[in-house]
This record gives sequence, C-alpha cells and structure tokens, in this order.
Amino acid sequence: MDARYTYDSVSLAYSIEGEGDTILLLHGWGCDRTIWQSIVPLLSAKYRVVAVDFAGFGLSDEPHEVWGVEQYTRSIEALVRELGIVRPTIICHSFGGRVATLYASRNEVQSMIFADAAGVRPKRTWRYYYKVYSFKAMKRCLPLLIGKQKAQMLIDQRRRRSASSDYNRATPMMRAILSKCVNEDLCHVMPLITAPVLLFWGDRDTATPISDAYRMQSLMKDAGLVVAEGAGHFAMLEQAELWQATLKSFLKLD
Repeated sequence: MDARYTYDSVSLAYSIEGEGDTILLLHGWGCDRTIWQSIVPLLSAKYRVVAVDFAGFGLSDEPHEVWGVEQYTRSIEALVRELGIVRPTIICHSFGGRVATLYASRNEVQSMIFADAAGVRPKRTWRYYYKVYSFKAMKRCLPLLIGKQKAQMLIDQRRRRSASSDYNRATPMMRAILSKCVNEDLCHVMPLITAPVLLFWGDRDTATPISDAYRMQSLMKDAGLVVAEGAGHFAMLEQAELWQATLKSFLKLD
C-alpha cells in the first residue's frame, strides 16, 4: 500500500507491506525507498514493512528550509506516531544511518541493521579545506572582477569538476541540506543505543569507510559486524546473497 503523510507542510511518501511487528526502512542519500525492493518480499512474510522516501527524495516533497539530521529525524518520529508503531526494527543505508542513530538514541527500538551507514563525521585533509575555502572565495570575488554571468559559468565548471556526484545532481535546496547533514557527527549519541545492532559493511567502501563501522561498533553497547569482502558503499546490492542470508539470521526469518 502506498500512502502519504504531511509533516511541517512537507508531504512524505511511504509504503506498507505485510503484517506483524514493524520494520522501518530508511534509504541513503540520492536514493529512495525502491532501493529496498529486493528484500521487501522476504521481510513482509513475517513483518509489517514500512519504507519511507525521505523529504527531497523519491516521491516526497523537498523541505521548505534547510533541514539537518534533527529535522529529518523528527519527520520520521512523527510518521511513527501517526502509524502507531511501537519499538520498530530499523534497517538503514548511508544517510539513513544518521537518522536511525538519532532516532534510536531517544526512542525505543527492537533492533537495528546498519548497511554502510553514515554517522561518523568524515575525516578531512588540508586539501579538502583548501578546496572548500578557495571555492567560497571564488564565489565571492569573481563576480566583482569579471561580472556575474562569466563568473557563474566558471563557478559552475569548478563545481562540476570538484563536487561529488550527489552534490552536482541535487537542487540548490538539497545541496544546502547535504552540506549541513554530511558534517553532522552522531558519535556522541551512539552509546545511548541499547538495542542489538548489526553492522553490514563493504570493506572497499570509500563513502563511509569500514573504519566508521569499527568506530560505531566500539561506541554501541551491543553491536556486531559482518564484512562483505570486495564490496563498496552498496554492499547490500553488490553481495545480495550474503546480505539476505545475514538478514535471515539476524531477524530469524527461517
């Protein structure tokens, strides 16, 4: 069943399949709830599966202002209350891990599965800061030197060369949201998560490196790690057989 829920005048799309205790699926940046379509039949045989399009993704509206992880988490908390969900199991990928972490730090959950999840602030080199601040200086100074039209052309060229694909594909609002969310560190609330946690990670993930998984494991009270060797940031898709076997074992689906 496809449905919609309005939070803070933002319409969120979600779907529900199956009956039983609830599993909440939270996708990553640049994706939507369809990324879970291969596991929904497996999960919905035993659980009620709620898959959400975060604001600004899939069929959900963009936020009207620059949201951070807090606002995204509040939107999910509101949806959970609306649907009468109690102690969900949460499965999350990438950006969904930030929301799941904050959610579970202040709400009861049954268990959690993090797949190549974000939440640890990325380590930055001097090259990163040089790139960021030189770009800011370029945006400020070039229009004064060569005019707005020519300056914008050069700024756009620089952005396409140096920014991530997620940033380049995003609208101006979602770019601002990405810039805010990607620098939020959730490590300080990870020790508050008491539910059992399974970390599923590709050892070649460069977006959220496996060092993040080890960091999360050390901070959470009851966390175990499954490493998908040779897989990257989408290990759950790259090694689907291992992923489904892991889900069956952890969620006792057999």
